[in-house]
Parts: sequence; structure tokens; C-alpha cells
Amino acid sequence: MPATTIPKALALLGPTASGKTGLALALAQHLPVEIISLDSALVYREMDIGTAKPSATERAAVPHHLIDIISPLQSYSAAQFVADCTRLAAEINARQRLPLIVGGTMMYYHALTHGLNTLPEADAAIRTELQAQKQQHGLAYLYAQLQRIDPVTAARLKPADSQRIERALEVWQLTGQPLSQHFAEQQTFSPPLALHSIALMPTERAWLHQQIAGRFEHMLAHGFIDEVRALQQHYPALHADMPSMRCVGYRQVWDYLAGSGTTHTLAERGIAATRQLAKRQLTWLRKLNADTVLDCSKHPDMLPETLAVCRQHFGI
Repeated sequence: MPATTIPKALALLGPTASGKTGLALALAQHLPVEIISLDSALVYREMDIGTAKPSATERAAVPHHLIDIISPLQSYSAAQFVADCTRLAAEINARQRLPLIVGGTMMYYHALTHGLNTLPEADAAIRTELQAQKQQHGLAYLYAQLQRIDPVTAARLKPADSQRIERALEVWQLTGQPLSQHFAEQQTFSPPLALHSIALMPTERAWLHQQIAGRFEHMLAHGFIDEVRALQQHYPALHADMPSMRCVGYRQVWDYLAGSGTTHTLAERGIAATRQLAKRQLTWLRKLNADTVLDCSKHPDMLPETLAVCRQHFGI
């Protein structure tokens, strides 16, 4: 695909409760943007309060995509996101509007910018067999196997690196391809969008913690528990291990409804789980090396700089 045909898009990234939604809506008052949600929780219908879903008024003011597209009984993958996001960005460009990707599901963003991880999941049976071979013949035997089937990977691993040697052999047995080939295919990936990324990175952790606590308390005060109770009644097949109920906050409310703790401990658990989510998101963001970084804890009005970056990226 020639570079000139790749749709342009702006990505507004950040941890939960960092102000992404408010900034995106403010941006939409000045530029003809359409928002593509980068949030693995917003895809679910009837999960509004606990996901801090944009209100009906906000969604009426600005076109939003990838919100309310599946039921809580279904699942949505990074591969589906990449396909949907790429298609939507092209359609938005064709309408002479600007795609704005907004959210904090960094696994989806990594798939969009670096390609999907094609490596298979661990296989217990193969791992048991490799362990048995190691016990019987020694690690050098496994390393010699790897040298035969995947000399490139063997050359970069130390002969004593048991875990990685076994994983490389496992991947080869599961896929019929050496690990080095999987990595080579990953490195030749061409991103489907011409992206400029803006990361909201709070340097004041206490500020983010305050935002998280305030938002979770607001959710509880506005019917979060009743929302989960209604989901349980509407979807009898729903259970705690489904992807929808593993969303931060929902699992804690589910446990509370099952008789675990009080509303006070529910708030504590929900806030703690949300903090952990934010910590993981910040780890991803630090590795990302975003094109533009804004400190949302020290600069409440990020709109002027965001507008300038957006205009420069889209050439408007």
C-alpha cells in the first residue's frame, strides 16, 4: 500500500481517569473529529456506569464508534479492534473528517501499531514432555535440538537459559515454524494508519489516585451496584469469569453481590483495582515513547496544545 493512501489518525492515550474523554469532547468543539473508542470495556452494551461511558448527550454531539457493539456475553479481541479501527479511520477520512482514537486499552493500541502477537499460548502437554526430556537427557540435549531447528534463536540464547529454550521448542512444535521466523514476520509489520500519539502522563501520582477514588465513589453513588444486578438478571448465563465481568470494578461489584464484604470494602477494592489498572497503563505508555506527552496532573487546560498538535498532524 503506498504511504499516501494510509489514513491519518490522532491517538489520545492515557491511564483511566486522566481526562481523555473530556479533552476529546473539547477538541470536537473546534475540529470535525469522530471518536474511535480504544477501550475494551466500552464495547459492551448495558455496561454504562462502571465503564464511565460517554453520555447519550455527549455521543449525540460527537460521532462515537466501537461503543455498545456487543453483549456482555460476547468477547472482543485485539484483532477485531485493529480491523474495525482501520476500516473506521478510512471511512472517517473519506467523509473529510478526522479520526480521533481515544482510550487506554494499550494492548489494542500495541496491536494496531506493532501487529498482533501470533505466538501460541502455552501448551501443558508439550511443556510436560520437554521437562521429561530435560530430566532424562539434560538441558544440553534440548539446546542441541533448538540449534538444529532454529539456529537463529539458539545463537541469541544462552545454553543455560532453560525457560526460553523450552519456549522456543514449544512454539516450533505447536506451529511448525521456528520462533525466529515469527519474530521476523512481526518486525516486517507496516502500521495501517499514519498516527500521531498524544499521551496524558500525570507526574503527580497522588492527583491520579484522587481522580480514581472520586470517580469510583461517583459510580457507586449513581447506581453501579444496581447496574451489575440488572446485568445478572438480564443475562442468566453471565458469570464472573467472562471478559465483560473481568473489567475493573465489575468483578468487585460481582463479588459484593455474592456476599463478599460491605459497600465500604467494595469501594476500597474497586479503587485499589483501578489504581492497579492505571499503573499497568502507565507502564505501557512509558514504553510507547509517544509523539507528544502532556502532564495532565499539572496542566488542567490541555486543549490549546492538543489543538495545535492535531492541526499540524492533519495539515489543517
